[in-house]
Formats: sequence, structure tokens, C-alpha cells
Amino acid sequence: MSSTLADPERQRRGLVADTISFSDVDGPGNRFVVFLQGCNFDCIACHNPQTIPGYACVDGHAPRRLTVDDLLPGIRRAAPFLSGITASGGEATQQPTFVRELFAAIKADPALARLTCFVDSNGACDLAVWDELDPVMDGAMVDLKCLDPDIHRALTGQSNDGVLVSIGHLHRLGKLYEVRLLLVAGMNDGPALLVRTAEWLASVDPYLRVKVIGFRMHGTRPHDPPLAEPSPASLAAAARLLAGVAPFEVSVV
Repeated sequence: MSSTLADPERQRRGLVADTISFSDVDGPGNRFVVFLQGCNFDCIACHNPQTIPGYACVDGHAPRRLTVDDLLPGIRRAAPFLSGITASGGEATQQPTFVRELFAAIKADPALARLTCFVDSNGACDLAVWDELDPVMDGAMVDLKCLDPDIHRALTGQSNDGVLVSIGHLHRLGKLYEVRLLLVAGMNDGPALLVRTAEWLASVDPYLRVKVIGFRMHGTRPHDPPLAEPSPASLAAAARLLAGVAPFEVSVV
């Protein structure tokens, strides 16, 4: 019997919404992205709403129950052109053991070991999840939907307490690659709120990498009243506000 078949962890199945062989927006460099099904937020601005429910079939969208070994051939084919892989979603931390085993398999494979392993997360998970992933994870990108708890709940349906704790914990682990701010015009992009957000982030690390992302309506669900896209000028102004508080490495997309 091969070592692969003898390893029950490698045969553990994850609920996978989709994969992308090449992406330059899901972490540093060119990345293979595994989108996992199921999320503990219900964000009104979600661009992948079909990945929110934690079950197999939603409105014609049919995730697959895959093993780590099911994913590895596609990663190997793309590997010469990749910088790494990213576990996204949905919310990747809802399936932490599967993510850990995927990353461990990457690290153990001589042909793949150079690839970095990142998680793209909303940050709302127990700290034990980050501790479980820490030995095999190179970095995490965390979305901070809003520092204000009431606005955060309006945007996501959930508290931001766990998100803020996760950001601090990941920084202490040395695994906080980037904090992402998705701005919805008129909801979470007010100048005073952005300054407070920058001050809080600076208390974690004044040299954080911060990405300002403008909400785009494409792919999102209808909302009443309709959500508004921020203008390029307002995103640039938000970046200047953040950079005026601390020497963050700020980018805008």
C-alpha cells in the first residue's frame, strides 16, 4: 500500500467551491487558489455569495468534496508558474484541518515545497485555528470589514471582536501578511472612521501592509438600498488618510 493511501489525513475531504490555477490578486505573486465552501459571515458586499452556505448545492452551484490528493495534480501542473497557493472562500478557517493537511502536503513535496502557503480570511475564528495552521502557513491576509462594531454587524451580520483579536494574534505569530479594508461608499469609508481604523492598526504595527479595496457591484446580491461603489478619487483619499497616521505600506485596488 502506498504511503498516500495509508495516510488518513491526506484522504480527509474538504468541501471545495472552486479552484483557480493562476491569480495575482490573492496574495503575493502568482497563486493557485482553493476556494472553500462555507462562511460564518453573511456579508452584504460578498462577491462570492454562492460560497456562503456550508452545504453542497446552492442555486445550481455544486461544490465538490475533494481530498488533498485530488488537489495536488492541478497544483503540480501549475507549479512552475506559481509563487504559492492561497486557501480562500467562503471562509477557509471553517475547514482548518483540511487547510492544514493541504499546506503540510505542499511543504512535504519536493516539487512544491518552495511555494508559500497563505490563508485569505475574515479573521473570525478561534485562536486555536491559527495555532493549528501556524506550523505550515506562511502568512494570512485578513479582511477588516469595519472597526466600528455596529457598522461591522450591518455589513456582515456578525461581531468584529474575533477579527480584531485574530489580527493581533497573527501579528504576534509573525504571520500577518496584510490587512484588507473593503470600502463601501457611505457605509465604512468616512474620514473619521478611517483615521480611527488607522490608529488601531498602528497600535498593532505602524508598518503593516494595508490594502484598500473598493467595493464593486459585479457578482454581488441585490441590496435595498443599493450599495454604492467608491470612486477612484475617494479610494486614493482613503489611502492618504491611512498613510497620514502611520507609515503603513498602503496599496489601492
